[in-house]
Amino acid sequence: MTTVAPTTSATTASSGSSSLQQLSGNFQTFLTLLTSQLKNQDPTSPMDSNQFTQQLVMYSQVEQQIDTNTNLKSLISLGQSQNSNYAMNYLGKNVVLTNGSTSLTNSAADWTYGLNNAAASSTLTVTDSSGKVVYSAAGATTAGAHDFAWNGKDNNGNQLSDGTYKLTVSATAQDGSAVTTSVASKGMVSGVDFSGSSPQLVIGTMEVPLTDATLVTSN
Repeated sequence: MTTVAPTTSATTASSGSSSLQQLSGNFQTFLTLLTSQLKNQDPTSPMDSNQFTQQLVMYSQVEQQIDTNTNLKSLISLGQSQNSNYAMNYLGKNVVLTNGSTSLTNSAADWTYGLNNAAASSTLTVTDSSGKVVYSAAGATTAGAHDFAWNGKDNNGNQLSDGTYKLTVSATAQDGSAVTTSVASKGMVSGVDFSGSSPQLVIGTMEVPLTDATLVTSN
């Protein structure tokens, strides 16, 4: 399992502090120039106070925005940390995926697919991680759930390497209309990968985001 340290609130605070320091420096420069202008202004034609008042308001608004951004980054960092902790709870658990993907491990993969109604014909199509069709065959035609165990061989009998594969099912009724189908797979979470922007569940040879796990079981 690969892990990396998540962004901490200290980093966020440092970034916000740096922005505030830069703003403070610019503000001091502005005040110095303003003081110099006031000292050297023509008494018979004084400066328009509205102009520098608006600039003072602008500096205040920028400061408030920096504070808001810093707080938002802290909330995002906290959310990422909570997701990481939540992902760890999946370790050793079986999860159900409904996106059609599963892991071919040791030349074995298994799916469950369903037909909402009886069909005149159905076709099972397996694609690899690049979307290439590697296997197709006729499927069941009765309504309900059916199991499909695949040995990882293509239609020519060649053994394919372990990896992520996806099953899609298409079915047609007697009248030629499409029959609604569904595909699900189940696998045990053996690790959690934190190397990306969000935790990925490691199931066999594939990685999936937390949102793809629609059901968690203990067996």
